[in-house]
Amino acid sequence: MRVNLKVMLLCLILAVMIITVGVYVRCVTFSFGLGELQSRRSNEDLFTKNSLRIESTSASQLQDIECCINQEYNIHCKRDEIDNEVYVPFSFLHQYFDVNGALSTTSIGSSSVADLARFNWMHSNAKINMPKGKYDPHGVFMYFANYNVEVRDRVKCISAAEGVPVSIQWQKSGYFYPTQIAQFALSHYSKNLTEAAPRVHVLEDADANQMEWQIPKASNLSRIWHPKFNTNVIQFETAIGYSSAISINPHQTLDLLLSVDLLLVTNSSSLMVTVLNRETKLKYSLHYLPADLVLSVQDTNIYYGMGRLSLNRWRHLTRDLHIDVQKAIVFGSKHSPIKVRRTDLEILTISLLGIGFYDNITLSTSEHLAHFYDAAEWLVHNQDPQTGGWRNPVRRSLNGFDELKPGWISAMGQGHAISVLARAYWHSGGDERYLEAAVAALQPYKILSRDGGVLAQFMDKYYWYEEYPTSPPSFVLNGFVYSLLGLYDLNNTAPSRIACEASNLFIQGMHSLKQMLLLYDTGSGTTYDLRHLSLGIAPNLARWDYHATHVNQLLLLATIDDDPLLTQTAERWKGYMFGKRAKHN
Repeated sequence: MRVNLKVMLLCLILAVMIITVGVYVRCVTFSFGLGELQSRRSNEDLFTKNSLRIESTSASQLQDIECCINQEYNIHCKRDEIDNEVYVPFSFLHQYFDVNGALSTTSIGSSSVADLARFNWMHSNAKINMPKGKYDPHGVFMYFANYNVEVRDRVKCISAAEGVPVSIQWQKSGYFYPTQIAQFALSHYSKNLTEAAPRVHVLEDADANQMEWQIPKASNLSRIWHPKFNTNVIQFETAIGYSSAISINPHQTLDLLLSVDLLLVTNSSSLMVTVLNRETKLKYSLHYLPADLVLSVQDTNIYYGMGRLSLNRWRHLTRDLHIDVQKAIVFGSKHSPIKVRRTDLEILTISLLGIGFYDNITLSTSEHLAHFYDAAEWLVHNQDPQTGGWRNPVRRSLNGFDELKPGWISAMGQGHAISVLARAYWHSGGDERYLEAAVAALQPYKILSRDGGVLAQFMDKYYWYEEYPTSPPSFVLNGFVYSLLGLYDLNNTAPSRIACEASNLFIQGMHSLKQMLLLYDTGSGTTYDLRHLSLGIAPNLARWDYHATHVNQLLLLATIDDDPLLTQTAERWKGYMFGKRAKHN
């Protein structure tokens, strides 16, 4: 009997201790947990606690309810009966508040709660690119090294005649869009500075590097001296028909940038490249012809026109074969086009047909400077000699404003083009053609938009360079800043006797920017333009990618102008991308 009493006493003491410890732990959790939440304790602790609580909530505790949104309409929600919490579908929050989110799986270090699902809430998917130093007018242009202009859906293809993008942004038949062409150039110039040197494989140069060409009986090939170039070139002549073409078999997979110096003598002459998609086993034949066509597709035959003017003239042709195949598939597809990966393609043969000459056939991983100079040359040859502008050949409608007729000039296009030409002048060692075109491009900055230029005034006081020269003025922010960067680039590249005009226009624009900048601030984001003031309508809110562009532009300008307004505004606007808002009264 004594033994039993002792056991009972020990059990009683043990029970009291367990209850005491349990109450203490609950009190500690209650006392300190709230304080930690209020001070935003670590995301990992919050995630662990919430995950375990949700895991323990049975489906029977979630009740279907209707949520009335502003007494206008209802949506289906869930209610947790125990915690009296309401759960609203994120699909609704995404549309209503313009926020983004995605599910992911994460491990938080504890075996009992490892690999739990996490929902990542993001106010903006756009990226801020912090400057790595003071902006260099001869260096990388903003974050354009990340751009792949030729991949964009609104680019039909890269013209074989000009070597620049053909846009379908506002006209499906295709046209040359100066702003897009300049972005193409600035992107490749920047990539040339940021990427590793390309791998270059010289196939044939008629001298040190010679290939064994397959020459049918009716065809001829000879290496001859060219006195003008002071080097050997290859002359070829074939009979009519693809079976008579001379060809080589490089069997290259990753080096898909083809470069060749080419002169075709007859309309029936052509360069042909056969490419295999190793995934689908389809063979594509790329034909480069001396014809006035942009792009034509017939089954697996793809035709790019180099223009009739290319006949009997040496051309340096640079083609990204992957882009040429992909754009042709999109152009020729009546259904959803397949996506071709660069690593799936293999070059089977390079062939020449007809009569002509060629030299310096190379395959490489990139040809950034060749693309850059193709665009720079286009800008030189397509500038309006009367106005100094690059005219946009399509109509442009902005809601509420008078329609822009074909031939309008964009300050953003002018600024981008000047940035290209200033770099071309500097990189080429002083080619005056580039400098002359850049200086001539300043003219529209001084002519009012209603008179064919890009100049507008805000409140009859502050001068503004219009991306879209609308009536009344629209005051687009990002295009204006790009126009300023062009002025800055020219001012810091041209000889001092020429640079002063660009400097004055830049100073005038920066003064206007500082006076007008806060008009774009909504307290939770920015506006794309000032149509709410010009037209007296609702603001045109900037999408997050445009808002991020505003921030990136201000951060860059802050490296060349130490006015704290630029940095302070950029930081505040950056905060908006993470859910911060201006304080209310």
